[in-house]
Amino acid sequence: MLPIVSITIFLPLLGALVVMGLRRAPAPMVHAIGIGISGLTLAGAVWMWMRGVNATGFAQVEQIDWMPTIGAAYRVGVDGISLPLILLSAVLFFLTFIYSAKVRERPHAFVVLMLLLETAALGTFAALDAILFYVFFEVSLVSMYFMIAGWGHEDRQRAALMFFIYTLLGSLPLLLAILGLYLGSDPHTFDMRVWIENPPLGGMAAMLALVAMLFTFAVKTPVFPFHTWLPAAHVQAPAAGSVILAGVMLKFGTYGLIRFALQMTPDAFREAGLVILAFGVIAALYGAFAALAQSDLKRLVAYTSVNHMGYIVVGVAIAALAIDPAIRATALDGAVLQMVSHGLVTGALFFLVGMLQDRANTREMSEFGGLLKVVPILGWSFVLAAFASLGLPGLAHFPAEFQIFLATLQVEPVATIVILGIVITAGLYLRAISAVFLGEPGKKWASMPDLSLREVLAVGPLLVLIIVVGIAPFWMLDIIHKTTSMLQF
Repeated sequence: MLPIVSITIFLPLLGALVVMGLRRAPAPMVHAIGIGISGLTLAGAVWMWMRGVNATGFAQVEQIDWMPTIGAAYRVGVDGISLPLILLSAVLFFLTFIYSAKVRERPHAFVVLMLLLETAALGTFAALDAILFYVFFEVSLVSMYFMIAGWGHEDRQRAALMFFIYTLLGSLPLLLAILGLYLGSDPHTFDMRVWIENPPLGGMAAMLALVAMLFTFAVKTPVFPFHTWLPAAHVQAPAAGSVILAGVMLKFGTYGLIRFALQMTPDAFREAGLVILAFGVIAALYGAFAALAQSDLKRLVAYTSVNHMGYIVVGVAIAALAIDPAIRATALDGAVLQMVSHGLVTGALFFLVGMLQDRANTREMSEFGGLLKVVPILGWSFVLAAFASLGLPGLAHFPAEFQIFLATLQVEPVATIVILGIVITAGLYLRAISAVFLGEPGKKWASMPDLSLREVLAVGPLLVLIIVVGIAPFWMLDIIHKTTSMLQF
């Protein structure tokens, strides 16, 4: 059988090697290669989706011996948790390559880094060997560091350094936890499937491993108070970097929270469930209040990411605390769907803010006004994405957040105070829409051009998917539920 998972993972890396060998190729050709390779990668992800998953474990598994003496192998595969994130990643990278076709500053390096980052992202979600997971996880940090430092805005060097130091130091405890799980397994292995089926640690050892993993994934998600790198990284990153950082890389944290912390140390996670739940609630409320205080439109969107990622943490914690398997599945269904919807909605918002900044060279909301009359396509696109972000029924966030809140109400009713975050988010986005797009336009922006065809092709599919997932989420929930309904922990 064709190893479609491995082909999909490493096709971008092959594309990066091709671009590296074409040093004299003009920028349009380099970008065309990037778009073509990412388009083929998306086709591979769709093929994987059509193959589907099963309810008995991981599907589409591919394995080759790597370091057999220590139980490490090249192992990849998918289930209902990882497959939606692989498809999301492939979509976002393809659209980001379309948007970035305008880059003329070191285009070869830009495309190479983006393709390398795509391989790292897909590999992180598909890896079934802990060492392989860690390698992909770390490679992504290097790629994003150079992306921010090389093509970011005015304070990009500081933001890139902060991002790299935070996330690199944050990932070291995960390595210690992986070594602990390896030493606790008998026979020793790095096979994540074995660790999930028979958690190798118990008691204090499991709790210490959980704490180490929680630290890593709290930084990556991020949750308060480990979030301070995120606003600077988002604000200083180029629009393409912000889309991938928010839409894909933040999911490494919540994916790891489920795949490692919840599934490999389930008893310890359940024991610490209330503490984890509290962190999720605080992150959601803090992100909403912090966003409310922003005047920079991009920083506002960045803080709403903290808010929405907090909902995912709440969903995972509720799944651990729930006794009823149906409630547990509901919470996890909502958490995984929220990861997908957050990637779509926040990706669209960062695209649109980047397009606005390209035209105005500012992100300060007070500088604008009345743009809906000047750039109606950009304006109405932002309104749609903003309404999706505040949880409007019929758009992508609603079915995800509804399931999380429903499960929370049944398990820990007090934690439903997190719903206050939706009210705050609604207020801050309505204020942003009013300040930037409503009223009479100033003469300064009278000649601002609306979205080009390239920009419509980049953001348009995300807006369509936001509506499709909001109205008919079943096509994605069916895949997710096949796994979440069978999880035992």
